[in-house]
Amino acid sequence: MFEASDIREWRGHDVVDPDGHKIGVLESVYVDTGTDQPFFATVTVGLPTRRRLAFVPLTGATVGPGYLKVAHSKDTVRKAPAIDTDGELTATEEPGVFAHYELPYAPGAGGERRLARR
Repeated sequence: MFEASDIREWRGHDVVDPDGHKIGVLESVYVDTGTDQPFFATVTVGLPTRRRLAFVPLTGATVGPGYLKVAHSKDTVRKAPAIDTDGELTATEEPGVFAHYELPYAPGAGGERRLARR
């Protein structure tokens, strides 16, 4: 897995699916609050006048020269829960991000959120 400091350096690089199709551009990284390890990224997708930030898991992601390759198809990522480019992921929206990718979700032991933007 990536170190949080390293993956942040990839902001602005292309994000591609397993077949090499460009999904969008890496905007930010969200870490798992329990481990402080990168867990999700947001990717800028959509038309220039209707941009949004779609969430994609970083599990299984690899880096190449100038790109980040994720383990999910372009179609799956584009249909994922998203926020406005200046928006924030709310606590009530967080479980839906995990559910879209069929990942287990549980808040922290004290009810803390699972994801934090870095």
